[in-house]
Amino acid sequence: MIQATIFDMDGLLIDSEPTWRKAAQEVLAKIGIVLSDEKGKETMGLRVDHLVEYWYHRQPWIGPSCKEVEQEIEKKVIEAVRANGIPREGIMEALEFVKGKNVKMAIASSSSMEVIHVILEHLKVEKYFSELYSAEFEEYGKPHPAVYLTSAKMLDVPVEHCLAFEDSFNGLLAAKAARMKCICIPDESLRGSAKLGIADIVLPTLAHFNEDVWKQIEE
Repeated sequence: MIQATIFDMDGLLIDSEPTWRKAAQEVLAKIGIVLSDEKGKETMGLRVDHLVEYWYHRQPWIGPSCKEVEQEIEKKVIEAVRANGIPREGIMEALEFVKGKNVKMAIASSSSMEVIHVILEHLKVEKYFSELYSAEFEEYGKPHPAVYLTSAKMLDVPVEHCLAFEDSFNGLLAAKAARMKCICIPDESLRGSAKLGIADIVLPTLAHFNEDVWKQIEE
């Protein structure tokens, strides 16, 4: 039986993956690294410090530190979310459905706690979650399962009784490595990919999450 649901945030609850990609493109362009949209997708779902390290190892730059680059990217994302963050289709219906099941609910995100609070406040959904947790507190971010394992401990629920919701392949890997069931609502760039076969269920949007899906997960 499912006793807890753990939601990713970026790309799942809010259409922020393009925002992160654009912020990274703009900041990295200042130090001579030009990223196409396709290259930007290589780091989707990663923690921002891992994203910066990823590109630094491929094209080392002289000038701002990796930490300064991370902070500038995050600042741009926060500004963009506050100005025009767009919720994903079906978010409120899905959260209300899970709330009606009387199971614990948490956020497990690669974003920092500051970004988590900004996004949840913007969406007006923080009230649904008893725990909020960021991979910034772990040595490794997704696809490592640490953020999910710690979230389950915070909820005091065994991992095998947790259901994760993810949109990226790195996040899906993290949830499955934590031995959780996982529903994937993939980013447009992942739809139809054979890699999604490790998910328990793949849905087009959160609006497709319903009683039939819940029963299927609990079988």
